[in-house]
Amino acid sequence: MSHDHPLIDKGSAAMGAALVSDVSLPALVLHRAALEHNIRWMQDFVSASGAQLAPHGKTSMTPALFDRQLAAGAWGITLASATQTRAAYAHGVRRVLMANQLVGQPNMALIAELLGDPAFEFHCMVDHPDNVADLGAYFAARGLRLNVMIEYGVVGGRCGCRSESQVLALAAAIAAQPALALSGIEGYEGVIHGEHAEAGIRAFADSLVRLAVQLQDAGAFAQAQPIITASGSAWYDLIAESFAAHNAQGRFLGVLRPGSYIAHDHGIYQQAQCGVLARRHDLHEGLRPALEVWAHVQSLPEPGLAVVALGKRDVAYDAGLPLALRRYRPGVLPAEGDDVSACTVTAVMDQHAFMTVGAGVQLRVGDIIAFGTSHPCLVFDKWRVGLLVDDELRVVEVMETCF
Repeated sequence: MSHDHPLIDKGSAAMGAALVSDVSLPALVLHRAALEHNIRWMQDFVSASGAQLAPHGKTSMTPALFDRQLAAGAWGITLASATQTRAAYAHGVRRVLMANQLVGQPNMALIAELLGDPAFEFHCMVDHPDNVADLGAYFAARGLRLNVMIEYGVVGGRCGCRSESQVLALAAAIAAQPALALSGIEGYEGVIHGEHAEAGIRAFADSLVRLAVQLQDAGAFAQAQPIITASGSAWYDLIAESFAAHNAQGRFLGVLRPGSYIAHDHGIYQQAQCGVLARRHDLHEGLRPALEVWAHVQSLPEPGLAVVALGKRDVAYDAGLPLALRRYRPGVLPAEGDDVSACTVTAVMDQHAFMTVGAGVQLRVGDIIAFGTSHPCLVFDKWRVGLLVDDELRVVEVMETCF
């Protein structure tokens, strides 16, 4: 007897499958209407700000989403590593802003191979003379020229030069490497926190633009319109305002790189969006949560306690536990799912979530719970496929990830 069976990824389904009856749960669910709204909304916002959009692809690493973002007008895709860049290239992406340093010869080799394609445009970050020297030697030996951007950071933050003087010195080191072309300057404001974060972010953005002007006036850039880029998914409005206010002559190509907006969430980015809307009264509607994780009630072992077949292998838990949104009975599609927001997830293990059952909520084993999440970057990476569903909760596309 043969025991050969095809492998089935968790949460996979056939086209047209009904989410409430035909899909092995847990599953990563993307709601098409909200997803399409978010893609249009952010592209419109960035375009109206006079900037370009390079969505951070590390959020989803889902080529089908890259395709939609590029088709909607994105300038390119931001990525975080050489392997992510290779994956995106394999699925048709031809302009990449790698918002990270390219370190180590095996990683350099991955990019060097792609640079053999004249249609491929690539930029990576540098923040130290050691990396500049290594990149210069490696790409010179292969007759290639690499676009690099200086990363400018903040004390106590992540990567990046810590002072304006370091930026200027690094620009001189790049100029001494014929195989390197300084194509712009980059920063990331998401590491600025605290009571006065807004003022700190505005000051950082102003400093970033001031440095770009200094470098351009000194003839440090290899292109007439160098790139200036920043912005995660929380403070993109402030970065857009700063770029617009200080770039009236169009000296630079301003590029914003939010990533989580495409799926949004029910946690940290929903809170951040409230801040955006409070600052920008002209924006009448914001982003919509498009991502949920669906799972079954597995056990009701004690009064007031439900154990759900959903765990750390399935959902983010670093920025808040999943939120119970709606309950469906298997095979039943009501006009609206039953509200279970009175239920609270209190802890997650590898494959289980512990959920207190709110007053008046009647659960049975086998019920389906739709959960909202916080921090979509650490939800997508737990899945090989996500299910795009329509308003009737039927699968209209199975989207593969490539982490």
